Amino acid sequence: MSSPQPQAMPVLTGRGKWTPMPFVALGLALIIVDSTIVNVAIPSIIRDLGITTTDAEWVNSIYALVFASLLLVTGRAGDVFGRRRVFIIGVFVFMLASVLAGLAPNGEALIGARLLQGIGGAMVLPNSLSTVNALYRGRDRAVAFGIWGATIGGTAALGPLIGGWLTEYYSWRWAFLVNIPLGLIVVWGMTRFVPETRDTHARRGLDAPGTLLSTLGLAALVFALIEGQNYGWWQPTRAFTVAGEPWPLTTISPSAVAFIVSVVALVGFVLVERLRLRQDRITLLDLRLFRIRSFALGNIAALIINMGEFGLLFTLPLFLQSVRGYSPLGTGVILLALALGAFIAGPLAGQIAARIGPKPVVLAGLALEVIGIAGIGFTVSPSVAGAAIAPWLFVYGIGVGFATAQVTNVILADVPVAESGQGSAVQSTFRQIGAALGTAVLGAVLVTTLRGESADGFRAAGVADPTALAVTVTAQPSQAIPTLTSQPDGQALLAVVGQAFADATTFVSWTAAAFVLCGLIAASFLPRGRVSQHQPVDPQ
Repeated sequence: MSSPQPQAMPVLTGRGKWTPMPFVALGLALIIVDSTIVNVAIPSIIRDLGITTTDAEWVNSIYALVFASLLLVTGRAGDVFGRRRVFIIGVFVFMLASVLAGLAPNGEALIGARLLQGIGGAMVLPNSLSTVNALYRGRDRAVAFGIWGATIGGTAALGPLIGGWLTEYYSWRWAFLVNIPLGLIVVWGMTRFVPETRDTHARRGLDAPGTLLSTLGLAALVFALIEGQNYGWWQPTRAFTVAGEPWPLTTISPSAVAFIVSVVALVGFVLVERLRLRQDRITLLDLRLFRIRSFALGNIAALIINMGEFGLLFTLPLFLQSVRGYSPLGTGVILLALALGAFIAGPLAGQIAARIGPKPVVLAGLALEVIGIAGIGFTVSPSVAGAAIAPWLFVYGIGVGFATAQVTNVILADVPVAESGQGSAVQSTFRQIGAALGTAVLGAVLVTTLRGESADGFRAAGVADPTALAVTVTAQPSQAIPTLTSQPDGQALLAVVGQAFADATTFVSWTAAAFVLCGLIAASFLPRGRVSQHQPVDPQ
């Protein structure tokens, strides 16, 4: 691994050292918010554009798919060509895609715009982190990571609030168009206040087979995890079309094929990278990074943690809107408690980590996450008020603020600064895979519990075809549940669904808490960590 001279990295000191952080954080917030802001706007998009439910699912899925598959490529590009440069180009791509999405005349155009947004987001995320890692050292580095982590955790929870407000009072199109003025502020601030950093020893060139195999493998893996519940984990359970052409196989689902492709491609990627490394050729990823104990163990811990952290943002809004009758805006207000906890805890976590090291902060944060998620599981009921859930969300948010960034601090602590882009991209990729895997598992828990308990309740109530009605309620709860009142004994059927949904949300919460608890155990094996004492250089 390269070890450039310290003066190659313009570490910030002096009174203006924190000036770059608001612009880095705002650029990061744009892409994180857009991963959740669309969720509450989907019903309005379906109505206005006349698209199918399958098309609406792709509006969400394509962003996550492209985003996760390109992180390694864009992280490497930042190391070679300049992290600020790739970050700014990513913001421009994201803004262009936001305009196309906001003006989309049909579902195909919207899906294409979301694909382009995923490309822009993938350019921003790893280079935001590698920029922070390159610019700050010592105690400042821990605080900067705290701000970065609070932005990740807090803005993910803000997405439903912003999306709900814009959808309810203006239009779902503003959920995309609002990115334009904010993006321009980011570009101006990044250009004006953030110095460029790169790996000055990196060789320019393309690792074509590594790029192809990693992108294909990650895209196929994320597709399999996201769509397995929809199209079947092994056998096809639903029609699947690509560009109007139906899936040709009747005995194996597209998700299963995608998983097989991902395994073959990712194994091939590792083998190709090892061979190119031995031949001293340009590689997309320096696999020697995984010889660093903190890096290898930290990424495993981050993957496990993310399996649980994103579960609530997937299931809780469904419960609050479908069963408790909250509007998208009201749901967003409840989730605001999570964001407040993360925003308060993030910078504070950095200050504490600067004194005692990041590992104790990570462990404390994960413990608070377990308490908050489990508390929600014990609190949820068919009649629970949002005010009873909000305190647990606040505790959970504090845990996220403590843990998210400081796990990253441990992961990157011993990675050479020149290879920050690669290191940042790897940890971001592990997080995205963890989130996709957790959503798949927790989604399966939600669907299985909701469908099974609803069918049992409908059968006891004398419904003619209880299984079919349970499948309908599970597939489209926000549309199907209100129609139950038009059926005989409608109030009794509503009570059945309400109890089934509450039980399913409880089981999801406990499963998510178990994932985070496993992450806590994994994090306990991490090195204690240290505050980097690299001698800062004043770029002035």
